[in-house]
Amino acid sequence: MSASPLKISNATRAESFRFSEDGAARLILALDGGIVFANEIFWQMAGQDAAKGQNFLSLAEFSEPEDVFRNSSLLFAAENNIFTGLRSGLHEIVFAANGARMTLQFDSVKSQSGARYVIASALDHDEEFTRTVDTIINESDAGGEAHARHFLDLSDNVLLVFREDGTFQTINDTFTVLLGYTLPDLAGRTFLDLVHPDDKAAVRTAMQGLLRGDAEGCVIDFECRVISNEARSLWMQWKHKQAEARIYSSGRDISAVKKHEQALIRREQQLSEAEAIGRMGHWHWTIGQQDIRFSDEIYHIFGVERGRFEPTLDSVNAMLHRRDAGRMEQAFERAVIEQNDHEIDFRVLRPDGQTRYVRCQGRCEFDAAGDVIGLYGIMQDITQIMEHEQELRAAKDAAERAYAAKSQFLANMSHELRTPLNAIIGFSEMIQQQLLGPIGNERYLDYIKGINESGEHLLDLITDILDMSKIEAGKYELDLEDVNIAKTIRLAVHMVEARASEKSIKLQVQVPDETLRIHADRRAIMQMTLNLLSNAVKFSHAGGRVEIECASKGDYVTLKVKDQGIGIPAHKLPAITNPFEQAANQYTRSHEGTGLGLSITKELAEMHGGSLHIESKVDVGTSVTIRLPVKAVQKN
Repeated sequence: MSASPLKISNATRAESFRFSEDGAARLILALDGGIVFANEIFWQMAGQDAAKGQNFLSLAEFSEPEDVFRNSSLLFAAENNIFTGLRSGLHEIVFAANGARMTLQFDSVKSQSGARYVIASALDHDEEFTRTVDTIINESDAGGEAHARHFLDLSDNVLLVFREDGTFQTINDTFTVLLGYTLPDLAGRTFLDLVHPDDKAAVRTAMQGLLRGDAEGCVIDFECRVISNEARSLWMQWKHKQAEARIYSSGRDISAVKKHEQALIRREQQLSEAEAIGRMGHWHWTIGQQDIRFSDEIYHIFGVERGRFEPTLDSVNAMLHRRDAGRMEQAFERAVIEQNDHEIDFRVLRPDGQTRYVRCQGRCEFDAAGDVIGLYGIMQDITQIMEHEQELRAAKDAAERAYAAKSQFLANMSHELRTPLNAIIGFSEMIQQQLLGPIGNERYLDYIKGINESGEHLLDLITDILDMSKIEAGKYELDLEDVNIAKTIRLAVHMVEARASEKSIKLQVQVPDETLRIHADRRAIMQMTLNLLSNAVKFSHAGGRVEIECASKGDYVTLKVKDQGIGIPAHKLPAITNPFEQAANQYTRSHEGTGLGLSITKELAEMHGGSLHIESKVDVGTSVTIRLPVKAVQKN
């Protein structure tokens, strides 16, 4: 009888260990009696070394061979397939080495490949062992193991097997080439020992979950860095599977992928930083879809947060200024139809209440057939640019207004100054030349009066100009004191009575409290009152009425002057308090003056902490109200 050599793979030893835990002896026999598999219990009973190739009949004999081989004769035991005639059932055997006796259940089985074997077990009807026969037979095939080894070494992936305690059992050549370790190098080391320190915690948790059976299908995958035998760090993608007290692993070097990803992340960060510096971001929209893809900076421009705001056509339009939403849609539609670049400026109404001016520039995205499939481009926050442009326009307009005011002032002054000067010069020459006879002539008194009036008028003009200049230069200082405002008003009324009586204008004063006092600049209060009364008399029709009212309202007093004069056009009201501004131009106006009265009055009121308000209607009249604090404070 020929004995089949015993070849036990690592997997077969594992089966032997697993089928030794319940204390039952088990073995598999070829039909010639060669032992294909035997667990540790069997070898312990046999008193033999499992490493030696043996034939069953050389190790033991049956107590009742005639009953066992009912259809065969032991005389032909040396012939092949002697176990073909073995009768299934319980049979006692006696080991040759130590005389130990054991009763085993013998049965004939057929493997998946069609080969027949005899199995023996100390357990009756050992179904688990029967189901595992094909696995054990395949693992015991030395040729199959060699074939598998060749295939493992041909793989570009790192392949290894390690035990549940993490120690290495098998590695392929790719593992050695990539990481520089041989199997002896890994003696006493675990898989976790090769993992980068920064990744160990996550890998340990994942492996513990695999061993506990938490992983679906007993398979896990993760990425981690592994330290090679040359102390190099390699990024690897791993897949682990637990099976039969072992962990089978496949690893792939993804260092180049990670390097590319990191480079891509750096470029994205640099792009994001550049966009933040330039206050611009990129966007993309696919035709037919609602969603618009924004970069981080566009979220910042719109004043919203990624994750809390979903950019769509509707949500973006809802944030645009009402007049700009339609223009945006038209720009997109025109770009698609014309297949051309587009540019549009629009306003974004942010959730925080701020308004942002945004410039959108875009291009068309084409497919292989040349059809437009989307739009993409940039959006830039141009708020500062627009505000700067507005400031420049305002400065330009102010400069033009100042130039026009200067021209108007010069035109006015050329008339205002020439008139009194001509009178002064003319009357003085007539007196000097004594054209009417000796100086004792009474008519010279009228000329002297004219000279006096013209000089006073000229003084008023120059005083207004100087006061306005001091105010604009910030050199006008208030001299604050307690002022009886009722007396100041009545004094001012007295000073304009003569001029009012010339036009038969009636002056009405309404001051409920004659003892009303305020802390203010006496001269400024008088000047403001005179300016308002003078204007009211000047622009009133003959036979009209001018009213002046003064009332106390808490911490403030109001001084109102109303007339029934020519009024001020509505479009002139916003600018009537500007220096040298008058309701009529130099060609149509019929009233003399510098146009500084209301400007000075407004400035003096504001210097006291008050204000000036004008209401007027053409050919109906004008009402000017000054609001002053009871106790003014000197401003630095």
